[in-house]
Amino acid sequence: MRLANLFLAGLLGLGAVPAAAQENLGRLFLMPQQRQELDRRRQANIQESAVVADSFVTINGQVSRSSGKSTTWINGVPQESTRKPQDPARVTLPGAEGKPSVNLKIGQTLDKVRGEVKDGLGEGRIAVQPVGKR
Repeated sequence: MRLANLFLAGLLGLGAVPAAAQENLGRLFLMPQQRQELDRRRQANIQESAVVADSFVTINGQVSRSSGKSTTWINGVPQESTRKPQDPARVTLPGAEGKPSVNLKIGQTLDKVRGEVKDGLGEGRIAVQPVGKR
């Protein structure tokens, strides 16, 4: 008897589903014009971000091995080289489109658009006290 009541309740519950499905839920997605505007904005933002990311070059670090090979991290990406750098604290970047090469210290950032080199410290400074004067 219990099983029959449960089955009957299940059938009655299924009968209520079509009534709920006919209810007007409103617009779930954007109008075509709104969708196009969002796509246009998203594409413009992606292109702007790509230009900004490509215009800055940061020298994160450099390691020289005794074998002569070296690895330089530029924008966080390791760059392998078979030449030993002249100065392990500096990296020379080739200039683009007829511009001269740029010599950067480790930690500096080059803004290729403005041609400016910025230090990681900005306006700050590092003060080092000798061990005996503490």
